[in-house]
Amino acid sequence: MDKTNFDQQMTNRVARFATREFDWNALKFQADFDPKYARAQMRYMGTGGTGVATDNNTVPAEHFTFSTMVIPKGNEGPAHIHRDVEEIFFMLKGTMKVICELRAEDEITVLGRWETVLTERDLISVPPGVYREEINIGDEDALMCVMLGSPSPVRPTYPPDSPLAGIKRD
Repeated sequence: MDKTNFDQQMTNRVARFATREFDWNALKFQADFDPKYARAQMRYMGTGGTGVATDNNTVPAEHFTFSTMVIPKGNEGPAHIHRDVEEIFFMLKGTMKVICELRAEDEITVLGRWETVLTERDLISVPPGVYREEINIGDEDALMCVMLGSPSPVRPTYPPDSPLAGIKRD
């Protein structure tokens, strides 16, 4: 690779806050079902697990995706599972309850339930195959970083007993 290609490649690997916007439409199909699921994603690297493949304003993902997510006070990210990737939440601001469930193959029988509360600068790594739900229990909007360990993760699915299980994306 020559210097010109190197310079361009490195330039393409920078994502500036000034050129990002919160995308309230990335998960709008959930908020349309119930307003408590309204939240916004700001993508930096890759398009994440939200399925927004049309965002060309991100650093191309090679091994993981990275975004920030704002979850308004009282709102939540519904229970969902990523079967193929580890998902990391790093709290920048606010207070979030994170609930994790291990389910049997029927996906209805709960084999284990665990929860914790994350505050500023706390991190949780949720392994593949574990349902996770995030609820803003604080007095302000929560802001967290979200990282998925795959360049193009499979979109999450919902447990069969979730009210979102039958919702299809456009």
